[in-house]
Amino acid sequence: MIVYKKENIPLAKILRKNMTAQERKLWYDFLRSHPVRFQRQKAIGEYIVDFYCAKAKLVIEIDGSQHYETNGEKSDEERTTILNKLGIRVVRISNSDINKNFHGVCEYIDSCVKKYNLTKTEG
Repeated sequence: MIVYKKENIPLAKILRKNMTAQERKLWYDFLRSHPVRFQRQKAIGEYIVDFYCAKAKLVIEIDGSQHYETNGEKSDEERTTILNKLGIRVVRISNSDINKNFHGVCEYIDSCVKKYNLTKTEG
């Protein structure tokens, strides 16, 4: 069971209603109908992740330009380390990739789900 900070739930609900254009596209055009269930704006530990697949223990984070600044990169690295310690893999995808190569992004996510879900069931 994933432990989460209860205080994050109201914020997660707000974030679900106010997704970025790239999050909306990925959710409505791919993840919502993916054969393996994803949740959006999921509270995990101290964080709210963009998308979470429990079956594959996989987080998908959509990164805008602020994530590529020094503070953003450091914060993302710390967050990824903590999520990895919980046994969760983190995949980061840029807004630019969603805008310019949506089909490739979907294929990549699908391959990650298959890979991580298979690894989990074999172990």
